[in-house]
Amino acid sequence: MQKLLTTKQVAQAIKVSESSLKRWCYQGLLTAIRTAGGHRRLALDDVLHFLRKSGQKLVRPELLGLPSNTGQAAVVMGRAREKVRDALIAGDEDQCRRIVFDLYLAGHSACEICDHVLATAFHDIGLRWECGELTIYRERRACEIGLKLLQELRMAVRTPLTDAPVAIGGTLSCDPYRLPNSMIELVLRELGWRATSLGTSLPTATIGEAVRDSRPRLLWLSVSHIESVPTFLAEYAHLHGVATGTGTAVVVGGRALTAEIRRQMAYSAYCDTLRHLAAFASSLASMDVERNPHNKSDGANPRSECRPGGDAN
Repeated sequence: MQKLLTTKQVAQAIKVSESSLKRWCYQGLLTAIRTAGGHRRLALDDVLHFLRKSGQKLVRPELLGLPSNTGQAAVVMGRAREKVRDALIAGDEDQCRRIVFDLYLAGHSACEICDHVLATAFHDIGLRWECGELTIYRERRACEIGLKLLQELRMAVRTPLTDAPVAIGGTLSCDPYRLPNSMIELVLRELGWRATSLGTSLPTATIGEAVRDSRPRLLWLSVSHIESVPTFLAEYAHLHGVATGTGTAVVVGGRALTAEIRRQMAYSAYCDTLRHLAAFASSLASMDVERNPHNKSDGANPRSECRPGGDAN
């Protein structure tokens, strides 16, 4: 659901007059939404998009629901990972939000933020937990904060068009890891896809049913844990067959997919970073438009060179 703001809130947040704000709306720089009572409202995602493109300074970020010091200092991407990691371990949610939204407002994509900041920070946290350097509650609390951050970023990216290509995905049975799944959904939505996470630890049959019902252009599977390799491969093979029948491209990724396991799988693309996923999704959408200007899928299921060895033998 979109978060809507009044023109007064936005004007005060960036310290301009309401008349200037309305003029930008007339010029098409901002899109105003009319309520049932005829009042003008602005969607948060559109406002943040305007700020990213225009370079307009955010003076009172709290009026947009952001931490009060957001946008007040430059954040270097290279140092953001350590700062976010330390804030996650300390349970400092506001500090995490400020750094993430500082990066976003500075023009960094959600894909970059997830790949270079959040994913790497959680990798470090995971290693510390496995080595016994971090208590379980701190690791779990960090994950909860991360999920909230991803949800906020999801609300910040522009809403996909109703005729945008559809993508669905999740994790298979015995794989409860939510963070990678949420990142994938966010990155695809940022690219303009109508991406929907189905959740985690899903039976193969229900994912297959979702594929047959929605006939998505892309199905992603995040694989962070495999209980039984033979069972996983059998279930995956069945699901891939369903996707092939609907012309759905299948993208897989995750730390549990070793080279040996991948050699026994068929897929459209294997992506070990979100940047690889974004590149494949963009090429897939472009290919569909080139083949059919009306943006209707022709059912092709192209393969990708997201990474050497991405194709199954």
